[in-house]
Amino acid sequence: MKLQINGEEVVVSTEVKNVGDLLKHFQLHEKVVIVEHNQNILEKTTHAKVMLADGDRIEIVHFVGGG
Repeated sequence: MKLQINGEEVVVSTEVKNVGDLLKHFQLHEKVVIVEHNQNILEKTTHAKVMLADGDRIEIVHFVGGG
């Protein structure tokens, strides 16, 4: 499946069915992230419920510590 992730076209496995799967695919599921799906900001509780489709636009922001 082809997705636009943070402005770049990315092909992911057909095993990636929802936003939760996508975060696991990129090993971000245990981090604090903000996810936007087709211009809608998602609540964390909906990540496993929001199904992905070819051509969806995803923005993922995660926080990096530092000083």
